Amino acid sequence: MEFKKMHGRGNDFVILDQRDGREALAPAQIQHICDRHFGVGCDQLIVMEPSEQADLFMRIYNPDASEAEACGNATRCVAHIYMSEQGREDCTIETLTGVLPARLVGENLVEVDMGAPISIQDTDLGPAMAYEPLLVNMGNPHCVFFVNDAEEIAIEHLGPTVENDEIFPGGTNVEFAHLQADGSIRVRVWERGAGVTLACGSGACAVFAAAISRGLVQDAADIQMDGGTLSMQFRAEDEHILMTGPVAYVFDGQLKS
Repeated sequence: MEFKKMHGRGNDFVILDQRDGREALAPAQIQHICDRHFGVGCDQLIVMEPSEQADLFMRIYNPDASEAEACGNATRCVAHIYMSEQGREDCTIETLTGVLPARLVGENLVEVDMGAPISIQDTDLGPAMAYEPLLVNMGNPHCVFFVNDAEEIAIEHLGPTVENDEIFPGGTNVEFAHLQADGSIRVRVWERGAGVTLACGSGACAVFAAAISRGLVQDAADIQMDGGTLSMQFRAEDEHILMTGPVAYVFDGQLKS
């Protein structure tokens, strides 16, 4: 089974092409492929499947074999694969959250219409948490904290604590962010089912949406994560968030049983 290893701002993926309708992978196989010591290693395993509503369907698996609803960085990577093989500059990618339009805007640079946030709301995780977060649903759940300095957050401790809080029966992604002097937003990410990652596309969108809600930014901002920067735009007429960032091919390989 051939695969591509790609990343978007350090958020890395093993991408399988199963548009020919191969049998679904078992959880143990997913966990093995994602393992950085005994498998290929990745933040998420991505499976390209046929779609009746879009150019293709993208299925997303976390390293624990749980299935994620959305992944902005992977959407850019898969869109680039499809556009390259078809000689096109636009395409549509179906995910569990719906159909996402994508287009090529530069060399290895892809813009994805991530849609409008489904919901944004304040919440309170109790006295143990110093900051009150915003819950943002970008098709998948995010808990966004605006803090004084994201660099000082003990994310390896607080990330799993928030992810598994009782108010999130299905778990949640967690972002810690602060506004910088130049108007960009510094973000550190804890992904549900994956842990600390260098970047998260849907997380960047969630932070941007939360920052707009809090009045910290207006219609555009750069989101700076550990792996690099993603550019965000807010389209007022339909409240959609447009995410632009690079994709990178690492290597091709072949999985053997």
